[in-house]
Amino acid sequence: MAASRGLTVLLGTALVGAVLVFGLLALRGSSPKLAPDFSVVDIDGKTVRLSGLRGKVVVLNLWTTWCPPCREEMPSMERLHRQLGGPSFALLAVSQDDGNAEAVRAFVRETGVTFPVLLDPERQVGSRYGVWGYPETFIIDREGRIVEHVIGPRTWDTPAQVAALEALMRADEPAQTATHN
Repeated sequence: MAASRGLTVLLGTALVGAVLVFGLLALRGSSPKLAPDFSVVDIDGKTVRLSGLRGKVVVLNLWTTWCPPCREEMPSMERLHRQLGGPSFALLAVSQDDGNAEAVRAFVRETGVTFPVLLDPERQVGSRYGVWGYPETFIIDREGRIVEHVIGPRTWDTPAQVAALEALMRADEPAQTATHN
């Protein structure tokens, strides 16, 4: 009787595991989903809309000033921005701090961050993206599709990370049209 029950539990566990594996494989093979659009203001009051950056690879980071891992990854994000920032790349840091814009501005002054820092005290961006912790970062291709979702801090300026973003920027470049006379 106990052996029969053990076999039933084993088979049930194997079945659940197989369903999870096949589900993950099916998700992995699916197309990247379109990044939800949003419109929020930066620390200077200028409105920034994600869809306005279509044509660029975007690193979208959701963070807070009170989050130690968020603060830890900011210097590498700044180095990444300085290295790749331009016509094909944008880095956006969306603060999810509760209405304390001055704390965000102070953080930007203190760290010397030069990439766009956006204010989202109502957490509309985090809600649209299903964020449940900080930091969370989304890599968005030129067509506006989420191609990677990173939970937790990362060193953003490693050679491997830079090469991956550069490859994504090259892979999605609009086709050059040649003129023949």
